[in-house]
Amino acid sequence: MKTLLSIGHGYSAQALGRRLIAEGWRVIGTTRSAAKAEILRGEGIEPLIWTGGPLPLDQATHLLSSVAPDAAGDPVLAELRNEIAAAQHLEWIGYLSTVGVYGDHGGGWVDEDTPCTPATARGRARVDAEQGWLALPQPAHVFRLAGIYGPGRGPFEKVRNGTARRIIKPGQVFSRIHVEDIATVLMASVNRPDPGRIYNLCDDEPAPPEDVLAHAARLLDLPPPPEVSFDAADMTPMARSFYAENKRVRNGRIKAELGVTLAYPDYRAGLAALLAAERA
Repeated sequence: MKTLLSIGHGYSAQALGRRLIAEGWRVIGTTRSAAKAEILRGEGIEPLIWTGGPLPLDQATHLLSSVAPDAAGDPVLAELRNEIAAAQHLEWIGYLSTVGVYGDHGGGWVDEDTPCTPATARGRARVDAEQGWLALPQPAHVFRLAGIYGPGRGPFEKVRNGTARRIIKPGQVFSRIHVEDIATVLMASVNRPDPGRIYNLCDDEPAPPEDVLAHAARLLDLPPPPEVSFDAADMTPMARSFYAENKRVRNGRIKAELGVTLAYPDYRAGLAALLAAERA
């Protein structure tokens, strides 16, 4: 039986897991939380509470890691590098990274061949983690994700309850990706492995964040959230750090090499689908 071992089975991995289970796969998903384990069990996942130590690599044909690096590096590789390297039966490995590895390009376009020049320690740790996964002797693939949205992670709740703010930083854009399009790309890679390949996962239209919120408000027939200048905005250091990098991310490789057609090629299509699903 095809079996995915998903380490850190979070939001994006769950979208993939649902598709694999529908096709008859076995999916083992790790989590740190007993409560989350029960939620995963209800979705047909075999949950495994993991905070370190051995994992059932011998039962897996495919391996996915969604675990972010910490100050000490990639915790999965630190714990399991030798075991993964010895698992010659693995047919596919995926590592979920971030487009943050590119750093700031002043709003210019980047693709998978653009050198990584991250502006943050978090981004530099991601570059190191990518290199660690790609150095394995197994067929590893890196997926650089843009800002993720989808069911339960859309802007509508904040717009409805009045907590949304349009942060204005002239010229700033972000790329984003609907979680179901992430699952589509991962499925395509599983079906067409290309060891060592790196893929950008984003939609076709990088856009200013204030435009996305304004469009969400229009869909709800509500006034646009108030504008706040970036300099005056009350933001966490993490949120503010995202604005230190400004780039437009190209997604041509997932289309040309994996044959992917995005279900949600821009935020307007994605938000409309989220709202329709809510109202249904």
